[in-house]
Amino acid sequence: MLSRFFLIIILTAAVGVLRAFGQDPTPSPTPIDTDPSGTAAEELQGVPFIAPNFRSDERELPDLGRVGVDMTDQRPISIREAIALALENNKDIEVTRKNVRIAEFDLQAARGFNQPRLIGNTIYERATLPNVSIFSTNRDFTQGSLSTSAAIQGYIPNFGTVIRAESTNQRITTDNPISILSPQLNAGLGVTVTQPLLRGRGFDQPRRVIEIAKRNLSLTDTQFRQRSIEIIAGVQRAYWDLAFALRNLQVQRDGVRDAKTQLEHNRRLVEEGQLAPIDIVAAETQVALFEQSVYEALDVVTQTENALKNLILPNRHDRMWGESLTPVDSVDLRAPATTLTVALASAMENRPELELINVQRDINEVDRRFYRDQTRPQVDLIAGYTSAGVGGSQNPDFSAPFPLPCQTDPNSPACQQQQTNLDALTGNPYGGVFSNRYPTFRVGVQINLPLFGDKTARAQLGRTLVEGERIETQREQIEQNIQVEVRNALQAVRTAEARLRSAAIARENSFRQYESEQRKLDSGQSDIYAVLERQTALTTARSTELRAQTELNKAIADLQRATGNSLKDNDVETRLRNPLK
Repeated sequence: MLSRFFLIIILTAAVGVLRAFGQDPTPSPTPIDTDPSGTAAEELQGVPFIAPNFRSDERELPDLGRVGVDMTDQRPISIREAIALALENNKDIEVTRKNVRIAEFDLQAARGFNQPRLIGNTIYERATLPNVSIFSTNRDFTQGSLSTSAAIQGYIPNFGTVIRAESTNQRITTDNPISILSPQLNAGLGVTVTQPLLRGRGFDQPRRVIEIAKRNLSLTDTQFRQRSIEIIAGVQRAYWDLAFALRNLQVQRDGVRDAKTQLEHNRRLVEEGQLAPIDIVAAETQVALFEQSVYEALDVVTQTENALKNLILPNRHDRMWGESLTPVDSVDLRAPATTLTVALASAMENRPELELINVQRDINEVDRRFYRDQTRPQVDLIAGYTSAGVGGSQNPDFSAPFPLPCQTDPNSPACQQQQTNLDALTGNPYGGVFSNRYPTFRVGVQINLPLFGDKTARAQLGRTLVEGERIETQREQIEQNIQVEVRNALQAVRTAEARLRSAAIARENSFRQYESEQRKLDSGQSDIYAVLERQTALTTARSTELRAQTELNKAIADLQRATGNSLKDNDVETRLRNPLK
């Protein structure tokens, strides 16, 4: 009974199997046929097929030349030549040069206040005036005058003294019968001295403007050095980037050469029966991939060369745009042997940022000196001397209102004195000037004092004091930032050196592993895929070593900039003037 039961079960299972084989199998949906939710793509509304019949056909290789550059027109260039061209042609440098010239003219203009000045005027006047004298019966009279004056004014900078020498001349004509002279000539020579006793004696606005102009000239000179350092660092980085791009292009070309050599080697192994024909396809793919790397490296060459040309060429019309630049300096630079202490000391001595803040501090000290002087009372001593003279001709319309001595007794002493006085009045007026006949002396004090103190000057002084504190705070911050930059730059050099050493070892080992894998392939102990992997690793290691050397050179340039030695280390000299002397 039990055996019959097992037999029935076996027969039933066999029938089920036969039925299963008799039905058509249902294919499993592919990812293309369904979306993640399990819905067929054909059932999605509004979803178009994107290039459903796309296939990659073999097409002609495009032009691999560099845009706008004649590859055969090679232009060797050194890094110093590139720096010289950048400093000569860079627009920012040219703007900074213009700023220096502007500062020079500002200083000349400020010093122009001390130059003696010639001041003069000429005025003609004709007036009809009412008669207010009891000695004449005329209702009015007409008077004309021609007045001229000329003065020379000078300034003594050390004491704020103003000296003025002036000459005056006047010619008066009148029909007034009581005027003895017509025309009447008046002349005078005088000297006036104004000496500040408190405010303005030690320091004043003209001297303040001159001192600030001097420091502004130093400021623009320092800004010129600062911009030069930045340009040099930028040119160095661009130069080494171009050197890396060209050498990396050669590395990629060497990779294509090695890949093609391996392809030919694989074909021989296929002919000998050591490799399957499909292994040739892998080698051909390797050649195509390396060719792509060549095209990408060529694009990097164009970009880095354009970046360097943009820094060193004056305009877009320069013929060097069409030339292929070739760096000729050795890329094997040695890092400077310096310590953190020495590098920091050099940065604190040479960095233009500290010079700029020092100039700002000097300007602030000038302002504090000026506004402190402005808080003092203004008391000026004024002294003057004038010698005058009168001349001319006797008025033909003169009519004496009472009998004159000469009319009553021509031989009397009074008539003689009258004639003497008349002779003294007529003639050249400068006779009386130089004989000191009519001298005038003046001396006095002029005071200008606010009743409740000069609040404006005190507020301005307080502002300059706070400004000085702000400048000192900024200096501390700048010094700290410089320290950070020097530390980072020095660390970057050390790290780049270590990377270069590691990259060189990796490149040597990759070459050995590639050769070893080739020998294993020839002896049947390896496959083509391992060889191609080693080949790719060797090309990558060569490029990595070049990049490490380039990064070291750029780190050295950054260290020169951080320590303020870019000008010195690249033999660049800027002629800085010292306007304070």
